[in-house]
Amino acid sequence: MNHERSADAEDPIDLLVKSVPRHLWVTIIATTIMLVASWLFFKPPLPAPGAEVEAPATGETMEGRVVEVLSEEETLIAEQAQPVQRVLVEISRGSQKGRRVEILHGQASMLTEDTRVQTGDRVVLEYDVGPDGELFYITDFIRWPALLGLTLLFAVAAVAVGRWVGLRALVSMGISVLAIAGFIIPGIMAGKDPLLVCMIGSLLLMTASLYLVYGWTWKTHTALAGLTIGLVVTALLAVLFARLAHLTGFGSEEAGFLVYLGQVEINLRGVLLGGIVVGAVGVLDDVAVGQASATFELRQANPQLRWAQLFRHSMVIGRDHIASMTNTLLLAYAGASLPLFLLMASLNIPLAQTLNRELIAEEIVRTLVGSLGLILAVPVTSLLAGLVAQKYVSSQ
Repeated sequence: MNHERSADAEDPIDLLVKSVPRHLWVTIIATTIMLVASWLFFKPPLPAPGAEVEAPATGETMEGRVVEVLSEEETLIAEQAQPVQRVLVEISRGSQKGRRVEILHGQASMLTEDTRVQTGDRVVLEYDVGPDGELFYITDFIRWPALLGLTLLFAVAAVAVGRWVGLRALVSMGISVLAIAGFIIPGIMAGKDPLLVCMIGSLLLMTASLYLVYGWTWKTHTALAGLTIGLVVTALLAVLFARLAHLTGFGSEEAGFLVYLGQVEINLRGVLLGGIVVGAVGVLDDVAVGQASATFELRQANPQLRWAQLFRHSMVIGRDHIASMTNTLLLAYAGASLPLFLLMASLNIPLAQTLNRELIAEEIVRTLVGSLGLILAVPVTSLLAGLVAQKYVSSQ
């Protein structure tokens, strides 16, 4: 008998490749590129030979549970009477797990109604050893249970309403988190150019996310092309106006801490520019997908429409997108900076001087540059979608 494999038998690897949809392969490849690049190129720089190595810190962050609030009294701190709580805390996580310690809560930070602790509260502790012995401070509440509950509620709602698309959207969010935590942040911390890292990371995560959610279609190809053009223009405008406005990246308190710590050489202006790109990519994604989808649906509904007609009709929808999304960007940035605006208002600083300050100017540039990229993405995506839809959507 002839035991040779028949000519039409296929290799198992070929069967595997053919069984996985192309959009999943794109998602897998883009995600793999991020992980491999992070592993190969984003390793923390090694200290120079002969360089002094800092001694390890004696402090430690622990978790604990408030067993009892022993007392609450007022004490003078900086010549002002402030409440201080004497609490008994049992350490639940850390090198001293199981130990109970008394802590004066309110000496290191001002107590308010929301920062007072109660029996049963789970808290974050900072431990250090000073000249006077051991020091414990309550620095925060443990929020993981509430955050986990909210995350589970969101996931259930997304799957219940969106079904399979909702599940893919959740995976897409996971890819975005992976891109930021596993690619963008390690790349910047390794001393690479922040703008370039954010551009590459944003394009990779959007490539993976778009094809995962919307599949391997001409609509997805067109949306990705429009998004890419909008993102490149956003980056170029950010570079231009950051220079014209003399923005240095020192407009936030976090930037000052990065410089103060001095553990890694980071280009703060690059971090500002990269942040503008990452902040804009989500809105550009929504606009590009919306415009491409609308244009293809118009062609599907009326196959007689030519590309110019498709462009004109889709721009009617696009103008609504521009109005709503531009306002969305403004409100998002204004909401995040609301405490800052309130601080400026309380100091009675003239509006012109307030807007001229770097920390406010950064938000203005961030909002307007992102909006300009969004505005450009609408006609570009509509034009590309019209041309592609006319050619590839059947007129039968």
